[in-house]
Amino acid sequence: MWIVLIVIVVLAVLAFAAYNRLVALSQRVGQAFADIDVQLKQRHDLIPNLVETVKGYAAHERGTLDDVVKARSAAMSAQGPAQVSAAEAQLSGALGRLIALSEAYPDLKANANFQQLQGELSDIENKIAAARRFFNNAVQEYNTGIQQLPAVLFAGALGFTRKEFFDLGDARAQMDQAPSVKF
Repeated sequence: MWIVLIVIVVLAVLAFAAYNRLVALSQRVGQAFADIDVQLKQRHDLIPNLVETVKGYAAHERGTLDDVVKARSAAMSAQGPAQVSAAEAQLSGALGRLIALSEAYPDLKANANFQQLQGELSDIENKIAAARRFFNNAVQEYNTGIQQLPAVLFAGALGFTRKEFFDLGDARAQMDQAPSVKF
């Protein structure tokens, strides 16, 4: 009888410890995604200023400007890692085309406001890349945690399911490099 009681107590302690660890890992994933969200909001807030600056110099490039505005709207309304990463990949492509316009407009390229905005964009892109790496690391630790013993025995029953990575898909190579700032 005592042996059965000891086994039950040991299993309960293991279950509580594993549950608490999974809760902590899940919270870390949520916090890491919130960090990405903060950086993306800064990026989204910077884009209208960049578009307005370019408008003054390249008004007839309306298609590129419209693409950036549409991609920004889509990125701001995206939910969850999969949708956010896809929308941000589209936004990065549109921003890349917008930055490339500066090569065709020397006055724009020399504009101090444009240079400052471009520098801020480059800095934010670096911060987003770092936040994305931190998030993916947190997701990897969480997904590993729910698959290890003893947590695997009850993680699914307690609502702990696999989390999605912030995957960039085809845009990975483009996102791994911050936009170049050339003067």
